[in-house]
Amino acid sequence: MTGAENEVFTLRYPQGKLVPLLFDSPHSGTWYPEDFEPAQPPERYRRAEDMYVDELFAAAPGLGIPLMACRVGRIYCDVNRAVEDLDPANVREADGLRFAPGPKARLGKGVIWTATPPDGAPLLARPPTGAMVAARLARVWQPYHDGLSALLERVRRETGAADVYHLDLHAMQPIANVMHEDAGGAPRPDIVLSDREGTSCAGDFIDAARAILLDLGFSVQINDPFRGAEILRRHGDPASGRHSLQIEVNRALYMDVETYRKTDGFAPLCARLERFSARLRDWVAAR
Repeated sequence: MTGAENEVFTLRYPQGKLVPLLFDSPHSGTWYPEDFEPAQPPERYRRAEDMYVDELFAAAPGLGIPLMACRVGRIYCDVNRAVEDLDPANVREADGLRFAPGPKARLGKGVIWTATPPDGAPLLARPPTGAMVAARLARVWQPYHDGLSALLERVRRETGAADVYHLDLHAMQPIANVMHEDAGGAPRPDIVLSDREGTSCAGDFIDAARAILLDLGFSVQINDPFRGAEILRRHGDPASGRHSLQIEVNRALYMDVETYRKTDGFAPLCARLERFSARLRDWVAAR
């Protein structure tokens, strides 16, 4: 196995047999660059992290599956948001920036977060300027997407496959809070799979993932309450042979969501997700 690391992401790349399947973890980063100016303590803002997701799937490279993970905390620059997904009311001196805020930006969690989970308290000591936003996009957002695009093409080239399959890894709160679009909803299932309503991957890919997870004893929902965001929109293109699927793992399966500590469920969940990864790899290899 080979490894690569830069300021923005790590890449663990298998040696030996490779199948056209790769994983990425965009929200498990724990590094907050020096120009981050939070108004909240780490024990508040770190709640936004998809904690330990890269560890949950750490077995992937040993199974022949490349694993890419963002190093940067998502609230500094969220690579799973569109570059224009930001509320102009939250940016100073914004001349030259394009804005197209969606529901997440209006909740304070656009490409640059301005609110703190779970209650939406102000995150930053002062609103960012347009120049600060542009600098973060250039420093974090663009390199991450360039790296993921390059990885997709590398896997396609080295396997000689016409189709390459991509699993985008996330973790979700067990119950929605006021910063979620499904605020006040029922407890969430073990797993949510998303394909942007059938547009980011071929239907048999999400069907296979769902069947494997159900067989392993997980409860699974499809595109509810998550349908996939910018990474799937940007990189999933079934017509050109790029199949991107998002997976959300319920944090209550492996951690205490208040103290951030791993629970006794962590190691058994890693083992189950290793079996899931191996079976998904075998499904891809048989294509």
